[in-house]
Amino acid sequence: QVQLVESGGGLVQAGGSLRLSCAASGRTFSAHNMGWFRQAPGKEREFVAAISGRAGTTYYRDSVKGRFTISRDNAKNTVYLQMNSLKPEDTAVYYCAADPLFAIPPLAERGYGYWGQGTQVTVSS
Repeated sequence: QVQLVESGGGLVQAGGSLRLSCAASGRTFSAHNMGWFRQAPGKEREFVAAISGRAGTTYYRDSVKGRFTISRDNAKNTVYLQMNSLKPEDTAVYYCAADPLFAIPPLAERGYGYWGQGTQVTVSS
């Protein structure tokens, strides 16, 4: 069982930065693929970024490449999402997710078995 708690959301102006954190419980965090997803009002939840367990290989959706960086600190059981050059279209609830099963991180939400409660990110124009 893995519990995930996100933090770091808030209100920021376009062009600004935020860093989201996701703290995970459990002794096998380093073996889990971790992902960030987001859901804007009236839209489906979508993949943002993912990072593999021990190797730390990263994956991004095209619209955030070069602006967002996912990273993890296995000693702290925490995964981060550094978001720079934020745009109003990045406004959404951001969710952290964990996958203990697959060899590489899933890019679809159905691949993740554990989810956090979400943190709101609002980017004003």
